[in-house]
Formats: sequence, C-alpha cells, structure tokens
Amino acid sequence: MSTPVGADPAVVGPYLASVLGDERWSRVRVELIAAGMSNLTYTVTPEGGTDGDAVILRRPPTGAVLATAHDMAREHRVVSALGPTPVPVPRTLHLCTDTAVLGAPFYVMERVVGLHVVDRIPAGYADEAAQRRAIGEGLVDVLADLHAVDHVAVGLGDFGRPEGFMARQVRRWTQQWDATRDRERPGLDALAARLAQTVPTTQRNGIVHGDFRLDNCLLDPQTPGRVRAVLDWEMSTLGDPLADLGMLHVYWPQAGEESVAGQSTVTALEGFPTRAEVAARYAERSGLDLSDLPWYVAFAYFKFAAIVAGIVARSAAGAMAGKDTAGYADRIDPCVERGRAALDDGVI
Repeated sequence: MSTPVGADPAVVGPYLASVLGDERWSRVRVELIAAGMSNLTYTVTPEGGTDGDAVILRRPPTGAVLATAHDMAREHRVVSALGPTPVPVPRTLHLCTDTAVLGAPFYVMERVVGLHVVDRIPAGYADEAAQRRAIGEGLVDVLADLHAVDHVAVGLGDFGRPEGFMARQVRRWTQQWDATRDRERPGLDALAARLAQTVPTTQRNGIVHGDFRLDNCLLDPQTPGRVRAVLDWEMSTLGDPLADLGMLHVYWPQAGEESVAGQSTVTALEGFPTRAEVAARYAERSGLDLSDLPWYVAFAYFKFAAIVAGIVARSAAGAMAGKDTAGYADRIDPCVERGRAALDDGVI
C-alpha cells in the first residue's frame, strides 16, 4: 500500500500511541478519504483493527500557506465547543500544533458512522417521499439548532468579529473577484455594487458554519431525517446566521430546475421540501424574520460566482494541475442571474 501524502503511518501511529496512551495505535493503516480543494481528511485504523476502531485525522493541504481557511486549531475549537450542544458533531480526541510532526497542525476526532450523500441517495435508503422530506427537514432543524447555540456560553465569545460581518463579507468577496477576474463581467460588478449598498441589519449574531449543505453532513444509516454529524467547519466563525441559510438555498435545487452552480440535485427528488418550505421551517424554528432572505440568497450566489471565478483564474494560470475545471466559467453568469433575480424579484 502506498504511503498517503501528508500523513505517514510510520509517524502517525507512534504519535497517536503516545498522545492517546494506547499502544495498539503504534502501527496503523492510513487512508486518504477526502482531498478536494480544501483540507485533507484521513481514516486511521490500528493494525488488525476494524472500521469501528478507526479515527479521523484532518490537516491542511500539503504545501498550502496556512491561511485562516485551513486553520486546524479553529476547526478543532469549534467542534469541541459544540460537543455538549444539540448540534451533532464528532468527538474531538487530540489537537497537534507542533508542525514538526506532520509538517502542519492537525487534529484527530472520532469516526462517526453515517451515510454521506453527495449526488445520489443509495437504493434502499429513503426510497419513500416522506423519508426524503424528513432528510430535508432534519437538515433545516440542525441548522436552526446551530444558530440557537449561545456562543459565549460554549466558550466561543471571541471566535469572530460579528459586528459588520455581512458588510465585510461583501467587501471580501468583491476584492476576491477583483483579484481574479477571468474577463470583464459587468453583471457581476453590478451585483457586487448593489449588495454593498443594501446590506440588511443583522437580527442576531451566532455561530456560522460557512458551508452548510447536505454533503457536509453524515446521515443516520437507519433513520432518514436524523443527522449523525455536521462536518467541514473550516469556514466557521461568528456572524449573521442568515448567511448560512442563504448559501443553503444555493445548494438546494428543486424539481424541474437546472443545477446552475454544479450543485448536487438530490434535493430536487420528490419529497424534499421546496426552498420556500425550507425557509418557512427555519423561520419557525429560529424565530428570525426572513423578509431580507432574498438579499442573503443574492449574496450567496455572488460569493459562489466569485469563488468559481477564482478557480477559473487559477486554472488559466496553471495553478490547478490535476483538477478538472472544465465548464467552470459557464457557471458564473447563471449565478449572477440568480443573484439579480433574488434582489429584483425576491426569487429564492
């Protein structure tokens, strides 16, 4: 078996045996299970052990500049803080900030057994429309539970700067777009300007996941509608919770729609709530006024367009070797149009 890049079993095993106080970790198998354009995720299993004995190791991409988006200590901190709350997260086991061990900080957490749904639901799971509705409603309920967490009470009072969060977000992603223009896109410029001029007043600050969607959750294998764990907290901070709801709408195609941003179309299956039903359930669970939701949806499409434009620009510069970015540029204009429709017509 080849040695996974970034997590040499000969180093990981003895290290875990030491910090976990258990010699059975001295020899381990390490398997890379997630390596997108983000942090790296590995399964670590003691030699002779079963899947039930495994743990998960997370580290930044190899060779990456350790920017905020890849900050292991922050990710470990928020997952640890949420452990005692109703939000389902894996139990954290260890944080290593000594870069001499693997060349970067990393942390270890329990392996949650769950169903990871990306672009299809496996046959035999949630075959009935009512079960698919339960999955959709379960996701909304977990998001509302996250946003109800008292961030000060769980020790995250200094986890971000919530004041002015949305205005800063608009500036940040406008600057990102300015820095990575693939070509002139006046519609994207106009959308950025309108968002900056119409930032709504935040109703409540809280913990924002930053990328909450179906494929960043693990579902209970036996009970459709129960979320076993919310994953990928690398973008989390303190801010306006409706930023998460706006982005969830981008990732929620409904029946008869094209997937404009290349999202999974699982939510278009019969039974899943519509986006309007998602918003209604979230409003009921959170108590927040969603009058300004179209603005947050527009911002989410703008942010998505800016991210894609950055990928297109890096690809053109030869910095995305090995990554298939064909067709990415074609996703930008439809996102801009969806953002404009949200602002002009209230389309969510």
